[in-house]
Amino acid sequence: MKTGFDNEKYLTMQSQHIRERISQFDNKLYLEFGGKLFDDFHASRVLPGFEPDSKLRMLMQLSDQAEIVIVISAADIDKNKMRGDLGITYDMDVLRLIEEFTGRGLYVGSVCITRYAGQESADLFRHRLEKMGIRVYVHYSIPGYPSNTSLIVSDEGYGKNDYIETSRPLVVVTAPGPGSGKMATCLSQLYHEYKRGICAGYAKFETFPIWNIPLKHPVNLAYEAATADLNDVNMIDPFHLEAYGETTVNYNRDVEIFPVLQAMFEKIIGECPYKSPTDMGVNMAGNCIVDDEVCCEASRQEIIRRYYKSMGALVSGTGTEEEAYKIELLLKQAHATVEDRRVVPACMAKAEETGAPAAAMELDDGTMIFGKTSDLLGASSALLLNALKHLAGIDHKHHVISPEAIRPIQELKTSYLGSKNPRLHSDETLIALSVSAASSPEARLALEQLPKLKGCQAHTSVMLSSVDIWEFRKLGIELTCEPRFEKERKYQ
Repeated sequence: MKTGFDNEKYLTMQSQHIRERISQFDNKLYLEFGGKLFDDFHASRVLPGFEPDSKLRMLMQLSDQAEIVIVISAADIDKNKMRGDLGITYDMDVLRLIEEFTGRGLYVGSVCITRYAGQESADLFRHRLEKMGIRVYVHYSIPGYPSNTSLIVSDEGYGKNDYIETSRPLVVVTAPGPGSGKMATCLSQLYHEYKRGICAGYAKFETFPIWNIPLKHPVNLAYEAATADLNDVNMIDPFHLEAYGETTVNYNRDVEIFPVLQAMFEKIIGECPYKSPTDMGVNMAGNCIVDDEVCCEASRQEIIRRYYKSMGALVSGTGTEEEAYKIELLLKQAHATVEDRRVVPACMAKAEETGAPAAAMELDDGTMIFGKTSDLLGASSALLLNALKHLAGIDHKHHVISPEAIRPIQELKTSYLGSKNPRLHSDETLIALSVSAASSPEARLALEQLPKLKGCQAHTSVMLSSVDIWEFRKLGIELTCEPRFEKERKYQ
């Protein structure tokens, strides 16, 4: 894919803008970090050229000034809330984040457990962190939050929360996911800082929606598609328009909460330092788009992928009609159809031709590769093998895995492990290929092509198993599936 975003310009401009914001206050800024601090694959997909760890690299340029506070809700610990993209619980992700940050040379000052109400699971997690030498602070639920500002901004509200001791000018407040209490933690800290005579500041850093591109720009529509389950809606910032006569884009939750934030700032500081939600932000991503049409097309493709994901969730019983309908509407607003995703019509034509489940993959050079169902392999497994053989220059008819090597695996699955499906899953196919690579130069050559699959587009005519989906994800392949099961499930 062509580049549409200048990543180096972004790193320089973004870090400089944050330094300027720190200087506007008493050399103390609480920066609420929304979205993923690293592994931001959504941003890299809709802004080609944006590196998934760009925000982390930008923060590393400020490492001498920054410390990190990780926030997690006690309620999320108690119900074992999961990160859907990683398949781990929020509390385990806190440990992962600490390891990742410290491994990059960033200073993690502490962890804050919010909405604490004596949960035993939260206490156990706190003790675990403290045994690791990590400072842990506790914030409590406040009745009437966020509307009852008189109680919130008082000794019985924020005043009851632990004061998080920090030592650096920039305090980055991040979390495993949304709803963890990042903003409340920042405001609680402002309350305690001003009690101590420190004129600290607050700012918000979120990549999306991008405030200085049009409301219905495909990049911003793709953000709505990504957050359809949260019911986020992009909108014109009315406060910014009134204050400056300038049209900017924000999203509904920030716009709705802004009058409450104004009231809190006035009670804490004496006045609100910002005239609009847009003023609070420090995002410079919109200034680093260098090819708008490339980003538009990438965003349309992202909306199509989100549409298929929502339809699959609806069919499997984990999604809602409202989410699917919303993304379908976003598709229309972006002037896109599923046929714009080239692998979709190609895959469906192959399925119709063979009368069985099929798969298609578009390689980096635009070549279309197909996979069909056989007695030995499922369509997705055949697709991976065919793609690897093509990239390695191996004749399509040549077996890089001997059928004799596959049959013992099938026997293991069906005779000893109780599987009803004898065909190899994607992970089993790659293991068989790696075993063959020990004695076959062709298999070794095919295996070495795996990194080239990253970023390729793929589509299957039926929904895949979770094993296959995760394997494609680990390979970096952008996969979509038709929202239908291979066989009718009577219990659905």
